[in-house]
Amino acid sequence: MRSSLGGKNGVGGKHISGAERIVEDGDVEKTVLSLLDRARSHQRGRADFINLKIQEIDEENAARVPLLKIYSHKSSTKDEGRAFARSELLRIGVSPAAVENAFSILEGLSDSMRGAVVLDFLTGERLDSFGGRGVRCSNMDVSDKGEYEKRLSSINMAGEHAREALVLASKVASAPGTVAELCWSDDPDYVTGYVASPKFGYCRISVMKDLGDFVGGRVFFVDSKVDLENYIDYLQNKVVLVES
Repeated sequence: MRSSLGGKNGVGGKHISGAERIVEDGDVEKTVLSLLDRARSHQRGRADFINLKIQEIDEENAARVPLLKIYSHKSSTKDEGRAFARSELLRIGVSPAAVENAFSILEGLSDSMRGAVVLDFLTGERLDSFGGRGVRCSNMDVSDKGEYEKRLSSINMAGEHAREALVLASKVASAPGTVAELCWSDDPDYVTGYVASPKFGYCRISVMKDLGDFVGGRVFFVDSKVDLENYIDYLQNKVVLVES
């Protein structure tokens, strides 16, 4: 589901919400209603354009990837959280130049991106050509929803934001060539962000932006040797089930 407000036929308006689920055939109708409700009652506004796509998939062809290890950092302010994110990216192996370019791009946004910027983890050069839309990571969910919700609840990470972010980060980390990811949400009431990597896992940072801020985004840091076309195809099209 993708939704927006303003513009014409979904073009040029303000991004409201995007979400997806992989469900059994019998759960399609109630899932559609849930996604419609999300677009109509979102913190960013009530969408006047909602695009819903339903596609049958073959579960046997889905890739199974592990849930990232979860750890956290408690920050009290945006500046403190972003400073820690910088240090964590450096610890992972992202170059100072790439870290600073990533923050410059995200902090310079006037509105949220639906997808992510792809940067070379050493030079900081932007590799994708998707402009303000970015590369959208899609076609993923958890293999066992009950077990996943139970696990997140046990570490006080229940809720839609954490659930979706961790699934996405796990798929991104599984893509050959991914070095790290940086993200904070565009929901005005959700100030938490994260740094993720195949090396160390998913680090939840409690405050990464100011309350009420409608702008968020994400950056994927990749190895310069990556086949960019295959990398983007995996993120956008490969069906992935995350196993917890």
